[in-house]
Amino acid sequence: MRILYEFTLFRVFEDIVFLVVLFYVQRFWLRGALRFIQRTSPRWIRQVLHALWFLAVISVTVTVINSTFARFLPRHGISTWILAGGKLWLVVSLLGFVGIQIVRALNLLAARAVTTLVPQRRERFDPARREFFRYAGYLAGGLPIVVGTYGFFGERLDYRVRTIEIPIPGLPFDLDGMRILQLSDIHLSDFLPLSELRRVVAMASALPADIIVVTGDFITSAHDPLDACIAELSQLRAPLGVWGCNGNHEIYAHVEAKAKTLFAQHGMRLLRQESAELTWQGAKFNLLGVDYQRERPPFGKMRPMLTSIESLVRKDIPNILLSHNPNSFVRAAELGIELSLAGHTHGGQVQVEILDHSWNPAKYMSDFIAGLYRLPLGGSGNSAAPAAVADGAVPAAMAPASSAQKYASIYVNRGLGTIGMPIRIEVPPEITVITLRSEV
Repeated sequence: MRILYEFTLFRVFEDIVFLVVLFYVQRFWLRGALRFIQRTSPRWIRQVLHALWFLAVISVTVTVINSTFARFLPRHGISTWILAGGKLWLVVSLLGFVGIQIVRALNLLAARAVTTLVPQRRERFDPARREFFRYAGYLAGGLPIVVGTYGFFGERLDYRVRTIEIPIPGLPFDLDGMRILQLSDIHLSDFLPLSELRRVVAMASALPADIIVVTGDFITSAHDPLDACIAELSQLRAPLGVWGCNGNHEIYAHVEAKAKTLFAQHGMRLLRQESAELTWQGAKFNLLGVDYQRERPPFGKMRPMLTSIESLVRKDIPNILLSHNPNSFVRAAELGIELSLAGHTHGGQVQVEILDHSWNPAKYMSDFIAGLYRLPLGGSGNSAAPAAVADGAVPAAMAPASSAQKYASIYVNRGLGTIGMPIRIEVPPEITVITLRSEV
């Protein structure tokens, strides 16, 4: 009860901070736009721009109220585009605002540096410097808007099918070649409507799969249609069925139990700290699933993961774990779980390559950003740093050093939907087909 109370307070504090920041950012842009309009001529153009400015104010206000306080707009038709456009603007305008403030701060520091290095020069005004920082401000404010618009319309819904083979230690010969289709992080919401999920399901249905798993975050908030999401997922078919686990957004929306019930109603199964023994071509494996593994509550100390399933891990047959949070992989490897399937990171949604160096925001939340990683199985050997494996390949260097050294694997799906920024850049949404291989 105390943790729930603290969590609620934390969420209220987040909402207050969000609204304060939102007010100042939008005030900055709207006042700037109004000053620009007032300097515009002829008069009829100024009147048109005033009308558009007024519509923009209404759109932003409606988006904030509908998304934060009370959802009153229908989830179809033109209102979907109004909300999507409004939310996109809220994100890119914040990034543009931050960029402009950084340029302004650099301009101020440059002015102070001049008077410090050249004491006799008291005048800080420099037309050349002012002109440079003026254009730098235009770039810093406009670039996020251009890039964000591209990420929204260009890659956000460009679903890619990734195929990969993963060797599993002790995998029975009859399970060699078994195919797992993984979906994750659907986030059915304004930015991924039901029509897009139908398109994903159609793509997935055309792929070969012996079992289908969905590793959490079916929706983003309590306002989103969990029933419709799970009903659409029930159109998927595989010999071993459709399985799933909850993500952190099911916790936020308080629908963990409802998701399990809906899965069962549609002939699927969602595992909550549970396991199921499955048989494929006469060979058995143990499928486990857990709710989102939180490393710490909003206020509190770090706590261990996967404490609820230690007794469910089998030693006689291979184990496959569905865990939304990839950070549970370290503990899973220690427990002897051969394969973990996760999501949560969205692959960072944005990846930037600069001079042979890549930057990905997901690196601040996990060592396991996207794709395949391996750690010593059972906690043996040096597990201080995870080893990354290129998608679709298992280099010889990643093979066990000896027959005594075995490895656990995790595949981190890049997800389908988005959260925070409704964009994807160089991280397209994915549908994954994993083929299990016996490790020789």
